[in-house]
Amino acid sequence: MRKDLLSASDLEPSDVEAIYSLADHLRAVPLSRALEGRAVALLFERPSTRTRVSFEVGVSQLGGHPVYLDYTTTQLSRGESVEDTARTLERYVSAIVARVSRHDTLERMAAAARIPVINALSDLEHPCQALSDYYTVREKLGRLRGVVLAFIGDSTNVFNSLALLGAILGVEVRIASPRGYGPSRALMSRVRDLGGDVLVYEDPEEAVRGADVVYTDVFISMGQESEREARLRAFLPRYRVTEELMSRTGKRSIFMHCLPAHRGEEVEDAVMDSGSSVVFDQAGNRLHVQKAILVRLAEEGHLRRRPIGLGRPAAPPRGPRR
Repeated sequence: MRKDLLSASDLEPSDVEAIYSLADHLRAVPLSRALEGRAVALLFERPSTRTRVSFEVGVSQLGGHPVYLDYTTTQLSRGESVEDTARTLERYVSAIVARVSRHDTLERMAAAARIPVINALSDLEHPCQALSDYYTVREKLGRLRGVVLAFIGDSTNVFNSLALLGAILGVEVRIASPRGYGPSRALMSRVRDLGGDVLVYEDPEEAVRGADVVYTDVFISMGQESEREARLRAFLPRYRVTEELMSRTGKRSIFMHCLPAHRGEEVEDAVMDSGSSVVFDQAGNRLHVQKAILVRLAEEGHLRRRPIGLGRPAAPPRGPRR
């Protein structure tokens, strides 16, 4: 496994297999000393519930020490560079988990730091979410290769990571979006480079036909609040996931949502609270999979027990012989 996890495309199939195997073990045996003696910085520029709590609890359950840093209360908010921050943090902690507004912030941080940087969400991707989501699909359906996942909504950071990781895992990924809200050419090119594809639809009923998984996300992501009215006009009511839309799959499909959900917008209550909904199991699996990512990085030798620059303690000076 590479030092940094910035994109779902940073993973090899063998990495995913190892992470999922570790997650299975950590579900059964949640407490360990895998990160004993290590601190992990959680540097968050954006609000978070599931990602923050699951990483904080996960590091603690592994015997490590999570250090939460609100971006607005660090010197980053007063102009200190990302590079200087990364070079400083590596003297204290063994890894940086960062949730940022701009993906290039992660890239700069990873280039400067000699410790792992893990993407806890950027404007482009959310690889930890996608890893946890496919772990949930594997748990519920018993397989990944050949699974059909239909995403209803626009090409969000979560969708981007689902598409990239889906290509690696042999999942057929579809998306239904209004014109102008579909995947970028750059994303499509990256997915094809990984041996996959994304099937793009405007009609959500066509997209879900034969789907094993129906997935949606909010229509107004963080930072898009000024577009709220235009987005709701574009997406509603056609792209709301309803019981009627779920019935169009023609099979017993599962419903997924990365949360938080805006009930009544992208999904109706009847679907969120139905027997086909796995959204809270999906949220719970964030804990196990993110713990597995950290353990995998430790096993690969990327999580140092001693921070950068901290050598072995010097022997105490000897007094004069008598």
